[in-house]
Amino acid sequence: MPMPIRHRVATALLGLTVAAATGSAALAQKKYDTGASDTEIKIGNIVPYSGPASAYGVVGKAMAAVFKKTNDEGGVNGRKINFISYDDAYSPPKAVEQVRKLVESDEVLLLFGTLGTASNTAIQKYLNAKKVPQLFVATGATKWNDPKTFPWTMGWLPSYQSESRIYAKYLIK
Repeated sequence: MPMPIRHRVATALLGLTVAAATGSAALAQKKYDTGASDTEIKIGNIVPYSGPASAYGVVGKAMAAVFKKTNDEGGVNGRKINFISYDDAYSPPKAVEQVRKLVESDEVLLLFGTLGTASNTAIQKYLNAKKVPQLFVATGATKWNDPKTFPWTMGWLPSYQSESRIYAKYLIK
């Protein structure tokens, strides 16, 4: 004899409830890379807030403002961005020190917008060895386009050579 409709609906609802409960338990056990969780994404950065290139410190402040705005609007898929930016004083040894702190103590997921050819050169091998993404490197050196040797590094700016050609064309015009 067929099951009454009420029983079928109740059974279906019970099945959905069990699936939802099991699904949430599975989601709760989700494992993320270091620096990411259900509620937060840690992003590291170094910029010269002091030293000979301190004028570029405004870049770090602008990035912080964008991430604050993102957080104020709900974050990224409900996750807040924890943007941790340190002063490297435009000094490669200081850059290495600050990046080690970001990776080993602050446990960031990635580095974003790190500024300067010398500083980025000093941290590139370390970050690639640790498999920590070094994204949107803020320097126009051509060396940032080497995914075979440095798969965890990605440049962002046009090369200095391309930029020079653009300026030259503009000036000639």
